[in-house]
Formats: sequence, C-alpha cells, structure tokens
Amino acid sequence: MGNTKTPSATISSGNTFKDLGIPNPELAKIKSDIALAVYRAIQEKGLTQKAAASIMGVDQAKVSAIVRGITKGYTVERLMLFLNRLDVDVDIRLKPKAKRSKEARTRVTSTS
Repeated sequence: MGNTKTPSATISSGNTFKDLGIPNPELAKIKSDIALAVYRAIQEKGLTQKAAASIMGVDQAKVSAIVRGITKGYTVERLMLFLNRLDVDVDIRLKPKAKRSKEARTRVTSTS
C-alpha cells in the first residue's frame, strides 16, 4: 500500500493531434473535423456508404475510410467538395486574431 503512485496527467493543448506529436497538427485537426461533418451528413440523410459514395463521386471503400477519420490523401478542398455534394454548405469566415491568442488559428465549426 505504501508504493502507490499518483497517475500523472498533462493538460491538453486543445488539439489531440498536437498533443500526440502528429506532423501538421492544425491541418490534421481540420481534416478530422471535416471528416466528422461528412459522417454526420451521411447519417442525417440516412444514406448507405454506397449511396454516399455515388453522390460524392468516390467508391464505397473511400467513404468508409473518411467516416472512420482516415483522411490521408485528401486535401481540405476535396473534403469540403464532398460536403457540398452532400448538400452541406461550407462557409469560410476570416477575422482578426483575438488579442489574447499568441497566434492566429484555423478551425472548423458546425451548426449541427
């Protein structure tokens, strides 16, 4: 009983990809967030992956990978095109960096 260790914890940066040391963590986060939006659009429409693939212009295996968060080989632009093909508007909003922030950032937000 005297040899118990208190587990250590690290406070997150807010970006899991950065915390894990993934290269280009901001880009990885953006692509992951867009892939999640693709997944949600497919679910909300009640589409099968095969039907979604037809709409998106790719094969079912690629849809399967995207909805599992595998975005390697896809640009942000192509992922946004998939959202558009699924009838999801993509708005890009530019604004000055918050004074309290060290650096400007890019993020994806969803209304659903």
